[in-house]
Amino acid sequence: MRAFKSGQNPLFNFEKTLRIRCVSEELRLKLTDRIFELTESKVRELGYELYDVEYQKEYDNWVLTLYIDSKDGISLDDCEIVSNAVDPILDEADPIEQAYYLSVSSVGIDRPLKKDKDFQRSIGKTIDVKLYAPLKGKKEFCGELVSFDAESFTLRTLPRKPGEASEKVTVGRRQAALVRPHIDF
Repeated sequence: MRAFKSGQNPLFNFEKTLRIRCVSEELRLKLTDRIFELTESKVRELGYELYDVEYQKEYDNWVLTLYIDSKDGISLDDCEIVSNAVDPILDEADPIEQAYYLSVSSVGIDRPLKKDKDFQRSIGKTIDVKLYAPLKGKKEFCGELVSFDAESFTLRTLPRKPGEASEKVTVGRRQAALVRPHIDF
């Protein structure tokens, strides 16, 4: 058995690392909220919707990604237009201390449902739901979105086996790790 000197206990190091990660995550969320505030009006002025902002480390580089959408879909030219428009705003406000790459992307067909308007667009459509903890013995559901409010949403599950009945399941929004449109391939 290996002996550790004071302050080198692996459990101590794990707790310290976990605490730093939690603080870092909190700061990252504040930063993405700030960037959303800085860029949303410009993106809207250009005729697009700013769907989400992510700031994460990819390999050795930090990447700031703005996800945009529009009723007509998003092209590569649209991403370039938004990138060129928000770059000067971000340069002037300078909310990020370290160097980063700016990326503008479409939200994609399987974008997560996060906001009320996402749930509203998906009423009557099939969605996939992954939970943090089991509900009725399951952590995953697939079904038609029936209704939603600020705290929860209800779906009518799709039978997975012949003879299996569908049921209504109400899920708290905070219970859901991921909610997105169902895609059949």
